[in-house]
Amino acid sequence: MNEEAILEVISRKPELKAARAKLEAMQPGNYCIHQSWGFGQIKDYDAEGNKLIIDFEGKEGHRMDPGFCVNTMQVLLPDHLLVRKELDPAAVEALIANEPAELIVELLKQYPNTAASTAEIESVLARVIGPIKYKKWWTATKKLLAKDPRVSVPARKTGMYILRDEPVTLEEELIEDYNATQSAKRRVVIAEQLLDTVADKLEEHRDALGLILHTLATAVRESNQLTSAEKLKGAWIRNDIARLLEIDVETFEPSVVQILSDIEGLDALIDELPTNSQGRALKAIKASHPADWKEICFSLLKNSSGKFTTDSVNFLVENGFGDEIKETFVRWQTEQNLKEPVLLWIVKNRNSKKYTDLVHDMIQPRLLNSIFFAIDYEALQSSTSRRIPLADILSDDKELIPDLLATADAETARDLANNLLLNQGFEELTKKSLLARFIKLFPGVQSLLESEDTQESQGLMVSKESYEKAVAEFDEIVTKKIPENSQAIAEARELGDLKENSEYKMAKQDQQVLMSRRNLLEADIKRAQITDFTSATNETIGIGNIVTLKDENEGKEVTYTLLGAWDGDPENFVISYQTPLGKSMLGKRLGDEVSVTVGSTENKLTITDITRYVDSL
Repeated sequence: MNEEAILEVISRKPELKAARAKLEAMQPGNYCIHQSWGFGQIKDYDAEGNKLIIDFEGKEGHRMDPGFCVNTMQVLLPDHLLVRKELDPAAVEALIANEPAELIVELLKQYPNTAASTAEIESVLARVIGPIKYKKWWTATKKLLAKDPRVSVPARKTGMYILRDEPVTLEEELIEDYNATQSAKRRVVIAEQLLDTVADKLEEHRDALGLILHTLATAVRESNQLTSAEKLKGAWIRNDIARLLEIDVETFEPSVVQILSDIEGLDALIDELPTNSQGRALKAIKASHPADWKEICFSLLKNSSGKFTTDSVNFLVENGFGDEIKETFVRWQTEQNLKEPVLLWIVKNRNSKKYTDLVHDMIQPRLLNSIFFAIDYEALQSSTSRRIPLADILSDDKELIPDLLATADAETARDLANNLLLNQGFEELTKKSLLARFIKLFPGVQSLLESEDTQESQGLMVSKESYEKAVAEFDEIVTKKIPENSQAIAEARELGDLKENSEYKMAKQDQQVLMSRRNLLEADIKRAQITDFTSATNETIGIGNIVTLKDENEGKEVTYTLLGAWDGDPENFVISYQTPLGKSMLGKRLGDEVSVTVGSTENKLTITDITRYVDSL
C-alpha cells in the first residue's frame, strides 16, 4: 500500500488514523499471520477495490479489506521466526534441534520490550515446530531457560518471559529473589532451589549463603506461617546449607528430632511433604524415635498412598522387616484394615520380581473380596464423583481378576460376583464388563445377570410417599449411619486385640446389617416405579383398589386396600400387592373366589366389591 492508498483507507475510516503504522507495514512481499487464516504473504494491493491480496496456506489470492486486517492480522518483521522458517527452514531446524534456548531468545527479540507471555510463545512454537511436537520440546526447553542468564523465567504460568538487558546467573537471580521476599514459605522454596545450583560454586557465593542461612534459620524457628511439614523441609535445607559452610547443625532449633516428636501428627506431616522428600522423612523418623520407629513406620505404611507406599515398603525391607510386612498385610486383611492405596500397591506389584515374596501369597480370591470392600468404602466416603484408582485398575488390568480367581471354586466366584453387583464404586457398564471376566472362568455366574435383568424388568410399583421414605432411609444410612459406624470401628480398633474386642465385633456386626440394608434399598430404589394409583378400575383388581371379601362359611366380610410394594399396613388392612393375598387378588373380578391359607386351613373368599382407592381420598 502506498501513501495515497493509506490516506484513502483512513478517509473512509477515520478511527484507523491511530493504526497508520500497521497500515504502512502492509506492503507486498511482507509476511503476516491472521487470526483465522494463519500464516500468509501479502502479494499485492488492489487500489480500485481497496483490497489486499494475500496468499494464505491453502487459500491463495484471498482478498481482504486492510481496515479489517488492522485488528485481525499481524504483519511480521523480516527476521521473525515464522518468516525465517519460510525463507531459511534449515537454519530454524538447526536452532530447534541444537540451540533451543537460543531460539526462544530470538523469538523474544520480536516482542515489544522483549517480553512475551507463555501463550504468545506457545502460539508461535505450535506453528514453527508443530502443534503436537512442540509440547515435549517446550517442556524440555523451559528447564534450559531456567538456567539461562539471558532470560527471566516467570514464577507463574501467567507471568512473562523477559529477555534481560544484562545476563544474570540463576544463582544471582535466586539470591535476589530470596532477599526480596519476606515470606517464610517463599524463602524455604527459593533456598531449596539455590541449594541445588550453588554446591559447585560455593566460594563464589559463600557470603550470600551465610546471610541466607541466618534468615532461614530464623524463619524456621520463629515463623507462624510454616506448617510442620514446611518447618521440616526448612530445617533440612537449613542443615544442608550449614554443612556446606561447615557449621555445626546441632546449634539450630528446632532440630529435626524436635519437629518429628509429635507421633500423632506424622501422618498429616508426611502427606503434606513433596513425594521426593517422604523417603528422607522415614530416615529422620528412625533417628528421632530409636525405640519405636518400626511401629511408627508400619503405621505410616498402613495409611500410605502412591509413591510413599513404595518408599515405606523399601525402607522396612532394607531394615530387615520383609517377613513382618508379609505377616502384617495378612493381619490387616483379616481385620479389614487393608486400605485402598495399599491394596492398589499390592495388585500393581503382584508380578514384580522385587516384591514377589511380599505379595505372591496374597493374590487369592480373599484379596478380591478385600478389594471390593475397599472400593465400596471409598465410594461411600466420597462426596464427589472422583475416580477410585483401585476400581480403575480392576477394570483396566485384564489379567487381575483371572489372577485373583485362579484358586477359587464356583461358589466363591459366585459370591464375589454378587458382591460386585452390589458395589457402589462401579458404573453399571463397568460391572457388566467385569462380570464377563467372571463368566469366562465360571459360566454359572451368568445366572446372576439374568436374575438381575429379570428383577429390573419387573420393577416395583410404589407410592410417592413410600418412595420418598425409602430414599430418605437410604440417604441416612449412607451419609450418617455408615460414617458413624466406620468411626465406631476405627475407635474400637484403638482398644487393642481385635479377637477379644467386643466393641469391635459389635461394630462389625452393625456394619454388616447396614451394608445389607443399604444394598437392598439401593436395588429396590433402582427398580421402583412411582404410581398415583389412578390407573386402577372398578372392574378388575389391580394396584390401587379397595377390595371387599366375604367368607361364605362364616358370613363375615373384610375389606383390604391393595397398594404399592412399600405401603403395607396390616393393622389397618392395607396390604402390598406383593404379599401372597395381594398376588392372589390381582386380575380377579367381582364374584371371583380367592384362596387364603391360614396355618394349615385354606379358606375360600368371594369378591363382593371393588372400588378405586383414589376415589376414597
